This record gives sequence, structure tokens and C-alpha cells, in this order.
Amino acid sequence: MIRIFDPIHDFIELSPAEAHVLDLPAMQRLRRLRQLGLAYLAFPSAEHSRFTHVLGAMAVGSRAFDELVRHGPEFFTNAADVAYQRRLVRAALLLHDVGHGPFSHACEAVLGVRHEARTKEILGLDEWQRALGALEVDRRDVLALIAGEPTSRFAPLKELVSGPNLDADRMDYLQRDAYFTGVPSGHYDAQQLLGSLRLIRRGDSTVLGIDVRGVVALESFVLARYMMFAAVYFHHTTRWFERVLQAVLRELWPDPRSLDPIEEFLRWDDFRVLNALDADAGAAARELRERIVAFGVVAEYNAENDLGTYEACRDELIERFGDNNVWADEQTQPLHRLPLGVGQPSTVWVATAGAVVDAREVSDVIAKLSGKAYWRKLFVRRSGDAVAQARELCVRVARARRGTA
Repeated sequence: MIRIFDPIHDFIELSPAEAHVLDLPAMQRLRRLRQLGLAYLAFPSAEHSRFTHVLGAMAVGSRAFDELVRHGPEFFTNAADVAYQRRLVRAALLLHDVGHGPFSHACEAVLGVRHEARTKEILGLDEWQRALGALEVDRRDVLALIAGEPTSRFAPLKELVSGPNLDADRMDYLQRDAYFTGVPSGHYDAQQLLGSLRLIRRGDSTVLGIDVRGVVALESFVLARYMMFAAVYFHHTTRWFERVLQAVLRELWPDPRSLDPIEEFLRWDDFRVLNALDADAGAAARELRERIVAFGVVAEYNAENDLGTYEACRDELIERFGDNNVWADEQTQPLHRLPLGVGQPSTVWVATAGAVVDAREVSDVIAKLSGKAYWRKLFVRRSGDAVAQARELCVRVARARRGTA
């Protein structure tokens, strides 16, 4: 076995075949893709890569799988079945991000191709088929877990790899992103959550769930996700530069179809995009290269009932400064992926002493967090004291609305 040190999970062990996969060019390319895209412009130490994340996700997934086997050996046919499923989980998590492009989701928005589709193409290349053969896993099984296909032969493992609630991907990136950004509220009780994972029988199906003693850890997991969206993923500086980046990528790739050939797509990474921002590039490229914040944040609204105030202030800003000088950013995100109705299939199931129940039936915190969170931000172009004027205007709008409420 080969051991790699990781600040989040101590030492991560790899088999020789897994280490060989890491040496493939498409995997080494993940070193040049930042896990948090442009968040380093707001959090200077957020320079960690997707390469370290996939190693961490594999480590978390392995520990989670081992807990499932320890507490539910009856769900596995024999030792060979356990060994295959463990190899499969590790392979899927190691490879789940290999199809990401430069700056990930901004790239997808411009090129119009999801990273899961790229992953399928990559794993179809000859060297990858040989690598998967050395890992002793079926390519179709790996892709089914990465893409979350409902036809996967291993439904509980699909949840562990690609969500929507208890996936190792999220279990790693929340800890990793909190560590490298220095945001303490992004941490959760990972050891307790992993130790509480169970395979649960519901009718004719086997699902991934938790033991009732892990409910508090699940609550901390849900809250950590909310905190990271609020503090990091939707930070106003990050959001602004993501907007700038999309303009840059559209200039850089006027024909998005030119990156359709997988070999051409794999030639691009974050570093190549940034190196293309030379002095002759346009205004957006200069803003990104020199970290010029052309728009200043005026107001932020994080509650559902703020919508009226947000819209009123937005309209006032546009009337005062003009549509081209105002940017209204609206983001919504489920606080967790539980459905709105108790008892629907896509939920976290909890094994109690007497029954298997929906997580919201045993946790008031999770029940109250059902639904969406809202982050709305208003920006104004920096010019003289425009930002200060805009902030005063929004304060007056908010006071007026409170007075009429």
C-alpha cells in the first residue's frame, strides 16, 4: 500500500493500481483545478485542488463503506461481494471529478456540457479502460455511481457517491473547504456521522441511512452546509468574480463546440485560462487578472420575506444609476436535499428502536430547515461615491417598508 498525508484525514492509503490511476494525465490535471474556483480572491488560502479533494472523498467513502459492512454484514453476499463493492466505491469517488473543466461550474455554464458527460468520455478512452481493468471494477458500475443513475445495481452506494444527502463528496469538501478558508462554522461532527451510517431495509429496497444516535451529527452536517453556502460559496466577492469569469470564458471560447473533442477539453485547466489573460485582453480579463472589483456590494438579503425589500431597492437603484450599472444577484439553495413531504423516497432514513422514520420526524432542527435558503445581493458600479449613495438609498427603502409593514 502507498500512504499519502492529508491534513483533513491524516493518512490516505492507496493500492498500486489506484496510485497508477493518479499518475494518468487526466488525474494530474486535477492538481491544476482549484476546488473552490475563484474563492481564493476572497479567502487567500483557498488554493486547494480537486486532486486533493478526490483523494479525501475516497478516504471518507472507504470509512463509510467499512461502517456499513461492520454494522450490516447481512446485506452482503460474501467476502468477494464486499471486496468488489469497496473497490467500486473507491474508484467512483477517486474519479468523480475527472470531467470538470477550468473553474468547474462557470465552465459548464459557458460550454453547456455537464462534467458527468465528460467523465463518461474520459473513462471510455483506451488508457482508462485499461486502468479500470487493473482496478478490477466494471466501467458501467463506476459510471452509474458517479452519474447517480437509478439503474445502478448498487443503489445504497449511489447515495454514498453522488448524493443527494449522505454522499462522501460533500462529507469531504465541507471539511476541506472550511479548513482552507478558515471558516469554523463549516465544520461538523464527521466521525459521529460516519459511525452512524447504516444500510436499512425499507420494503423490498435497501437504502442508506443513519442510526438514531447520529441525528445530532446529521444536524451539524446540514447546518455546516448552510453556513458554507452563506459564508463562502455565495460570498459577494466570489459571486462578482464568477460573473466576470463567465464573460472572460465567452471571449476566450467564442465557439464552445471547439472544446467538444475530449482531448482538446483536457488541455484546458485553471492555469491555462489565467495565463491567457494577457495585457491585450478585454476589460473583464483585466479585472480578473488584477482583482479589480468594478462593482461594490450595496445590500444583502438572506431571508425569504426580504424579497419585497430586495425588489424595491433593486428598482430604485436601477432608476438612479441605470440598468448597466446595477447587478442583482439571486441565489437559492435547498438547505438539504430532503423532499418537502415527509415519507417521500429521497430523504434521510433513521433507524430507531421501533421503526425506520424520516429524519424530520426525529429532529426538530432538520424539520425546521426544510425548504430553501435565499441569498440576494445588490451591486453598483464603483464610481465616485456611488456605492455609499446606493447603500443609503437601500437603508431608506428598508426603513420605509418596515414603517408600512
